[in-house]
Amino acid sequence: MEWKETIRTAVAALNARRMRSLLTMLGILIGIAAVMLTVGLGQGAQASITSQINSLGSNLLIVSPSQSTSSGGFRGGGSAVSTLTTADAAMLADPTVAPDIAAVAPVSTASGSLQSSSTTWTSTVVGTTPDWLSVRAREVGSGRFFTTGELDASSNVAVIGSETATELFSDGSPVGQTISVNGQSFTVIGVLSEAGSSGMSNEDDTVLVPLTTFAARLSTSGNANSVSSIYLSGRDADTLSAAYQQVKTSLLASHGVTADEADFSVSTQASLVETATSITGILTLLLGGIAGISLLVGGIGVMNIMLVSVSERVREIGLRKALGATPGVIRQQFLVEAGILGILGGLLGIGIGVLGAAILTPIIGITVAISIPATLLAMVVSLGIGLVAGVYPASRAAKLAPIDALRSE
Repeated sequence: MEWKETIRTAVAALNARRMRSLLTMLGILIGIAAVMLTVGLGQGAQASITSQINSLGSNLLIVSPSQSTSSGGFRGGGSAVSTLTTADAAMLADPTVAPDIAAVAPVSTASGSLQSSSTTWTSTVVGTTPDWLSVRAREVGSGRFFTTGELDASSNVAVIGSETATELFSDGSPVGQTISVNGQSFTVIGVLSEAGSSGMSNEDDTVLVPLTTFAARLSTSGNANSVSSIYLSGRDADTLSAAYQQVKTSLLASHGVTADEADFSVSTQASLVETATSITGILTLLLGGIAGISLLVGGIGVMNIMLVSVSERVREIGLRKALGATPGVIRQQFLVEAGILGILGGLLGIGIGVLGAAILTPIIGITVAISIPATLLAMVVSLGIGLVAGVYPASRAAKLAPIDALRSE
C-alpha cells in the first residue's frame, strides 16, 4: 500500500471516530501548550530580571551591610545597625585606594510620608550625593539634580521620580513647588526620567535629597555618618573584577576584620544576574517538568485509543490480511494514525501556547517568550509521542492471525 493511500485510510478511520480522536488529541494539546507557556514564562522572567538589574547602573558594584561573626562563632544581627559609613564611601572614592572605581554614591533610605498642596503620598526617601546620577545611570527629565554645594549646605531640595510627581502634582510642573517629607519642607528642583521597577522596588516612585540633609532632618538611625549601602561604578567592564577586589580589600582593612568575619557584602551586576538566572532556570526546569507530565498522560491516551481501535477493528484487520496485506502494512497504518493524532495535537497545542502567551503578557506584565526552536521541538515531541504510543497497538494489530480475526465477533 502506498503512503498516500495509507494516510487517506488513516484519516478516514480517525474521522469515523471524530469525538474520540479529538479527546485523544486534547491530552497532547494541553501538554504542549503547558510546556511552551511554562518555559516561555521562565525565559521571560529571566529576561525581565536581567533587564531590571542592568537598569540599576553601568558596571555597578553594591556594598551592603551584612552579619558579622564574632570570635566565639556567634553571628550578630547585621540588619539592626548598618556597618557602613560615609567615611567608607570617602575612602573608596580615593583613587589611590581604589583606582578602578569611577564614582561612589553612599545611600541612606527611609519610608517617607509626602504631602503637596493637594494630596498626600507614601514613597521611599533616599539620601545620597550628586554622583548617584552617574553611578545609577539615571537622567533628569525636567529641572536639575542637586549640586555639591547644596550637599555641603544641607539644603532642603529634592529630586522626585516620575511616578511620585504624577501622584503629588496632577496639574502643572512639579519643579519649583514645595512638598513636605515627614513634616520637613523641601523644594522640588527636578524630576527623574522613567526607569521602571527594579526587583521589589519601583525606581520611579522615589524622593532623593542630599545625604547631609537626610542625616540632619530625616534619619532615624541616630548615627549621622551611617549609610544603608554604597553604590559604586567601575571604570569599565574589563576592570570590574579588579574594582571588586579593591573595594573588598579596602573595607576589610578599614573595618579591621577578616574575610570570614566581614560585616559587609559586595555584589556586582554579573553576580546578581548569575544568581537570578540560576534561580529562574531551576524554577523553569521544575515547572517545565511538571507540565511535561501532561505530555506523558497524553501519550498514554494515544496508546489507549489505539488499543481500543485495534480491538474494534479486528475483523477489518483480518480481512485486509486475507486480501494480501502484510504485517508491515498493517503496522504502518496504525502508526500513521497515531502519528496524525500526535501532529494535530501538537499543532493545536502550539496555537494555544502562542495565544496564551499573547493573553498572559499584558496580564502579568512579563513577556512570555515563544522561541522558534522551542516550537519546533514541541512539534518533534508531539510526533514522537504519537509514534511511540502507537508502536505497541500497531505491533499487536500486525500479529493478529487472519483466520482468528475473521472469526471474531
